[in-house]
Amino acid sequence: MNILGSINSRRSVKTFTARPVPRKEIEQLLNAVCKAPNHRKTEPWRFYVLGPEARHAYGEALGRRKAKRMEDPEAGQAVVDKVAETHKSLPAMVAVAVVVDENPEIREEDFAAVYMGIQNLSLVAHAIGLGTHIKTGAIMDDPTARTAVGVPEGQRIVATINIGKPDGLPDPQPRRPASELTTWVE
Repeated sequence: MNILGSINSRRSVKTFTARPVPRKEIEQLLNAVCKAPNHRKTEPWRFYVLGPEARHAYGEALGRRKAKRMEDPEAGQAVVDKVAETHKSLPAMVAVAVVVDENPEIREEDFAAVYMGIQNLSLVAHAIGLGTHIKTGAIMDDPTARTAVGVPEGQRIVATINIGKPDGLPDPQPRRPASELTTWVE
């Protein structure tokens, strides 16, 4: 598959088959991140490949955040348990973190580089028959989630990525063409 085909046919995959993702494939995906442009060659990305227990602990942290919105404690605990088990059963999950530089300019450049790397990972995954679901949000800064992932001080989780053999692909979502979003400046 060429790069345009991969860009146009990639989807966020939320359900996977039970097929495990071999270490060799995960390493291939992580190496694709390392090929992303990064100003000053800071190589700011750090990877945390989560095993079943780490995925479960991360899922519990995420589930607790979701359960806070519920008034019924039993229903809240059911959410925690479901989210934890769902994460534990994922074929693979990677947390991608960025080294936090003291210089705000470098910090912003590094954050952008990590996201370019995540796009590389997603496209390579699709090209080799895997699906990804990139997850972000406030959970990235949650202390319990950080502990589950093993991220040390001086790093920030940018995204978690669920990875596996797709159990079907979702239909494409409509997207506006670039022509509707472009201003040509003379």
